[in-house]
Amino acid sequence: MRWTLPNILSVLRLFAAPLFPAVYFLWDSPLADWIALFVFVGASATDWVDGYLARKWNLVSRFGAMVDPIADKAMVLIALMVVVAHFGMPVTITLAAGVIFFREVFVSGLREFLGARAGQLRVTKLAKWKTTVQMVAISVLIGHGIVAQPAVELIGTALLVVAAVLTLVTGLDYFAKAWPYLSENDRP
Repeated sequence: MRWTLPNILSVLRLFAAPLFPAVYFLWDSPLADWIALFVFVGASATDWVDGYLARKWNLVSRFGAMVDPIADKAMVLIALMVVVAHFGMPVTITLAAGVIFFREVFVSGLREFLGARAGQLRVTKLAKWKTTVQMVAISVLIGHGIVAQPAVELIGTALLVVAAVLTLVTGLDYFAKAWPYLSENDRP
């Protein structure tokens, strides 16, 4: 494994994930919200940058292909956990986060089960949009702690619901693609 810039960015995003909730233990709002927003948006931006650079500079690697989705999931899921707690577990945010958690674990389990056949579950454009909407929704909800306007919470919640719907649709798509490999007649 070579330490290329795309791989370094993915690893930094992976390490930023646990830093995100730590911010709220170290500082009070609104300073914690500003720092968390900076960490989350910065880490989210590296998701696009590392993939772009890896393709543009022909630095796509097995390590990058492995760590990039793990870093994405860690960042989104940990941030969702913090957002749910920060908002006091309102029904809409909690249910949307639950759908997102379920899908991410389910698709990871499918990929694990399929092993070498997991290549059949390539990331789709809709799944990339799903990740983008998740990251924007979380950013807006974090931003609510800075501006404390009900409209910001409403927009962030609506975006999170859209992200949950996209998450559900992409999860069902992955399941449909995996279905032929899950039949009992298909022996390894």
